[in-house]
Amino acid sequence: MARNEIRPAVKLRPTAGAGFTDVTRENRRNDPDRMVPRTYDPAVGRHVDFGEEL
Repeated sequence: MARNEIRPAVKLRPTAGAGFTDVTRENRRNDPDRMVPRTYDPAVGRHVDFGEEL
């Protein structure tokens, strides 16, 4: 599978400030804005908002 700029890998950091990092892929053609998914943070022990790392 070819890697390209349409679907780059994105690092996600929790807004809770824990040291956990999540990595996912984002389709920039369909969703050009920054994504803020709500996923489980094992360092905090609950679901928190994750934001894209710049």
